[in-house]
Amino acid sequence: MSFEVLEKLEAKIQTAVDTITLLQMEVEELKEEKQKLIEEATQLKTSRDELEQHVQDIQQEQTAWQERIRNLLGKMEDME
Repeated sequence: MSFEVLEKLEAKIQTAVDTITLLQMEVEELKEEKQKLIEEATQLKTSRDELEQHVQDIQQEQTAWQERIRNLLGKMEDME
């Protein structure tokens, strides 16, 4: 092999190594981004669950108030 062929081969190898290094860095960045998204999704799910519980609590409270009002209206009707 001639010296030029070896230089070309070396350049191609260096390009491949550089590309692999860049891809590895990109993979690490994507892993970090994925982890952040997982954490954000977990927080959002927790918030959603809390909101759903709050809505359920409010609905129960509303039902209780409606029942009290019905009872009071029934007592008022009985007085007439």
